Amino acid sequence: MTEDIEDISHMTVAEEAEQYGLHRVGARPSLANYLKQTWERREFIYELAKARVQRQNQQNRLGMIWVVLKPTMNAIMYGVIFGVLQGGAKGPDYPVFVVVGVFLFEFFSTSMNGGAKSITGNQALVQSLSFPRLTLPVAQVTQNLLTLMPMVLVMFIYAMILGTTPKWSWFGIIPLIALMTVFNMGIALVCARITVHIRDFTQILPLITRALMYTSGVLFSVDRILNEWPWLVRLFDFHPLYQFLQIARGMIMNDAPYDPMAWVVVGVWSVVMLAVGLVYFWKAEERYGRAN
Repeated sequence: MTEDIEDISHMTVAEEAEQYGLHRVGARPSLANYLKQTWERREFIYELAKARVQRQNQQNRLGMIWVVLKPTMNAIMYGVIFGVLQGGAKGPDYPVFVVVGVFLFEFFSTSMNGGAKSITGNQALVQSLSFPRLTLPVAQVTQNLLTLMPMVLVMFIYAMILGTTPKWSWFGIIPLIALMTVFNMGIALVCARITVHIRDFTQILPLITRALMYTSGVLFSVDRILNEWPWLVRLFDFHPLYQFLQIARGMIMNDAPYDPMAWVVVGVWSVVMLAVGLVYFWKAEERYGRAN
């Protein structure tokens, strides 16, 4: 009995609290418990994403039309610049080539940029309520996915107007977008944490976005532009964004073959990126609620 009392007297407050199941406010849970808590809030994530889409549309006079109007104008602008002024076009399928590239890259870029601001842009919410901060970047990517859905339908309509023949392979866009969502989620999580540590990162992101756009084959055929450097072309076999676009074009366009191994490339990239993003983001969970 005396020994038990002596043991208790030598225990720290933290150790005694832990013995009785008490935890420090804002303490980081285990990764498994963290994911479980986030999954339990899946309805909140969806409703938050849907509300943001609706609010965004209500703020614009044209509403939902802007969802497809913006990438459409980008596709026209870039198509004219690269296809006409710089001779980037090759064959009648080039307009479809640009439409597919711009529409899908828009999904990636909005996820990356929106994910970067998902914590710092909701600081009042983060500091006042207790919930897994993971829900915020997940809600951001979900919002972008909801926005992408009508864009994909319009993308197919444009493809048919521009002379592309509808085919069963078009349904392959569903698993492709699912993989791209997983990849975007990982990117959003990494950018969300970086922005918490380095607020100026959001000033650099537009440059990163533009660089990725011009180096991911969004507007030009890598094989044709870089045909003098075959070793550089081979590097694009492992470029995730480039391979996402190659698969999409191969399934949608009339004559755009792609290597089936591209599915393996984007699959591995998506799983690895999500795993890295989750662990990287989770490790800083305790810091997100602090005032900077």
